[in-house]
Amino acid sequence: MSVRITEIFYSLQGESNTVGYPTVFVRLTGCPMRCSYCDTAYAFHGGSKWELEDILKEVGKYNAKYVTVTGGEPLAQPQCHELMTKLCDQGYRVSLETGGAMSIEHVDKRVYVVLDIKTPASNEEPNNKYENLAHIKSSDCLKFVICDEQDYQWSKAFVADQALDQKCDVFFSPSADQLSPTILADWIVRDQLSVRMQIQLHKLLWANEAGR
Repeated sequence: MSVRITEIFYSLQGESNTVGYPTVFVRLTGCPMRCSYCDTAYAFHGGSKWELEDILKEVGKYNAKYVTVTGGEPLAQPQCHELMTKLCDQGYRVSLETGGAMSIEHVDKRVYVVLDIKTPASNEEPNNKYENLAHIKSSDCLKFVICDEQDYQWSKAFVADQALDQKCDVFFSPSADQLSPTILADWIVRDQLSVRMQIQLHKLLWANEAGR
């Protein structure tokens, strides 16, 4: 069984609950969405086919406990499920970064899911698969990329309406070059939200370098 891969690389995790940990990233090719703030458009097309065993061998070259399966949208390739299960079987702490337009119902329960809830300014909010919320575990997290004040107000209301902060960790992250992190932090503190402010560590360290 093969999976189309854009890149496999070793770096520091830049976001979510494992931020700062050295991590192997397996970036799958392809995505059905076109978010306004996308920073991985190079993964929409191309890539090369890898057999699952070859992926495991490549990941094994690094002295890493953590593996992140990302994209693009990794769940757009059905084989992603078997890849994640095999990584879990190898003893890795596996996380999945998904845009929320594909079902997570059958994701291996050992996988830490980072589910992106698309905001209005992303231009992909209509494609949120809200039934995914029923499959979120307390150990998973939900991420909102905030582009402007309208996005913030929408996200704040959505978190409150769905009581998401009682379900799992909720992250609010400013869209790079669109919203000042300080402004977003001020809004969160002002409104006393039970969410976690997140700044993407990898962008602070390496700007937008691919493969970092």
